[in-house]
Amino acid sequence: MKTIKYILAIVLFITVYKTQAKPVDVNSAINNVLKNYLGVKNALATDNGKAANDEAKKLAASLKEVPVNQMDAKQKATWDKYAEKLRYDSEHIGESDAIAHQREHFGSLSANMLAVLKAFHSNDLVVYQQYCPMEKKSWISESTTIKNPYLGKRMLNCGVTKETFKAAK
Repeated sequence: MKTIKYILAIVLFITVYKTQAKPVDVNSAINNVLKNYLGVKNALATDNGKAANDEAKKLAASLKEVPVNQMDAKQKATWDKYAEKLRYDSEHIGESDAIAHQREHFGSLSANMLAVLKAFHSNDLVVYQQYCPMEKKSWISESTTIKNPYLGKRMLNCGVTKETFKAAK
C-alpha cells in the first residue's frame, strides 16, 4: 500500500512539474501581442465589432504577459513608452461593440504597435505596414493583400503597402 502511495505521489509530482507554464521570452511575448493585434485588425476589416471586441481582450491579456524583467535597457525604454498606450487602446476596443469607436482607437493602437515592431525587430513572420490615404492612417498586416480595417467592406481594398518587415532570424 505504501508503494502505491509513493508511486502516485511521484506520478502526481511529475505531472504537475511538466504542466507548469514555461516562462515566455521577450520575443515570443511580443509576437503574441502582434498576433493578437492582427486578430483585431482582421475583425475590423470584416466590420465585425463583436470579434474585434473579443480579439482586443486577448490583446490586452497578452500585453500583461510581456516579461519586462528580461528586456535590455533599450527595449525596456521602448516598452515603457508604448505599453500603457497599447493597453489603453486595446481595452477601449475590448469594451465597445461600436465599430466606429473601435476604429478610432485602432488608429493609435496601430501607430504604437508599429513603433514597438520597429524597435524590437522580433516578428517571427513577415508583416507589412499598410496605409489608407482616405483615413491617413497605417496598420500592420500579415498579407500583401489590402484589407482596410478603417473602412471595412465599404472600401476594403483602399490602401497601399508602405514597408515590409522581414521575419527575425
